[in-house]
Amino acid sequence: MPPISIKDIARVAGVSHPTVSRALRGSTLVKSETAKRIREIAGDIGYTPSAVGRSLATRTTRTVGVVVNTISDPFNAEVLDGIEEVANVHHYSVFLATSHSDPEREVRTARSLQERRVDGILVSGSRVGALYLSLLARTKVPIVLINNQHLSSYCYSVRIDNVPASREATAHLTRLGHTRIGYIGNMFGDESETERIMGYRQALEEAGVAVLPELIVHGDGRPEGGMQAMARLLALSDPPTAVFCYNDMTALGAVRISRERGLRIPEDVSLVGFDDLFVASYTSPPLTTVRQPKRQMGQMATQILFRLLDGEDNPNAIRVQGELIVRGSTAPPRV
Repeated sequence: MPPISIKDIARVAGVSHPTVSRALRGSTLVKSETAKRIREIAGDIGYTPSAVGRSLATRTTRTVGVVVNTISDPFNAEVLDGIEEVANVHHYSVFLATSHSDPEREVRTARSLQERRVDGILVSGSRVGALYLSLLARTKVPIVLINNQHLSSYCYSVRIDNVPASREATAHLTRLGHTRIGYIGNMFGDESETERIMGYRQALEEAGVAVLPELIVHGDGRPEGGMQAMARLLALSDPPTAVFCYNDMTALGAVRISRERGLRIPEDVSLVGFDDLFVASYTSPPLTTVRQPKRQMGQMATQILFRLLDGEDNPNAIRVQGELIVRGSTAPPRV
């Protein structure tokens, strides 16, 4: 007896083959009542989808390619959780590749995934956003960027609204009474760096606090860079009493070098991070930081990708809001 096919389900349900296909993969183009009836029929007649047959019939592979800068970054781990959650609901597999923050390698990796015939591509922390327009035009494979790091007009992306989030993080320090507030940025942060230092400047100006060039230094977004940058701030004749860091990894380095110099946190210096990585709540003291909804960003980007695959309209760019999480690493300055 031949296996049950989509044609059999369509005949019983009295609908077209594409409608059955969309319903079985959870497309919103099919009315919920119709989709429910199709799934019930599929279960009743014992339908089991064939991955090979489905790929040949639909010219799809039910795979999504994901490009991250590095798998060791805790930020990417949470984003990937969100991606896989949505992909699993749609019965898609995920191929993971790394770019190591190299723009040329990022483009090569995306092209390689396309050559493997993935149905769509997600890129976390992209440094070459604008270049995907031409790649999309040639390949027709939908691409969605998460936390894009480069100025571009790329049309599909999900990212944090950096300016208000950074402004709130810095304003938290001014409200505590700090007037010498340092900033440790990321020399490789591109657009997110520009926006976060903008929020820092805005908060100081709104509080009537001078923006001093000597209090603005840059690391590389990693703990080692945070240590080196914080050391430069501590070497000033009048060091800052508080520091806002580009990300939590930078803040971890700032914490370490501060302790090595005999400083107490937050009694001698307050520190604020950005991202709210899982380690932030386990530092001593726990780190005040801006929470990025990382898992949600992965979910949202993947949902956009599947809507694109279904031919639905999508907003060009989505900005999600950060949330200031106040913990033990910040306090009023010593009098």
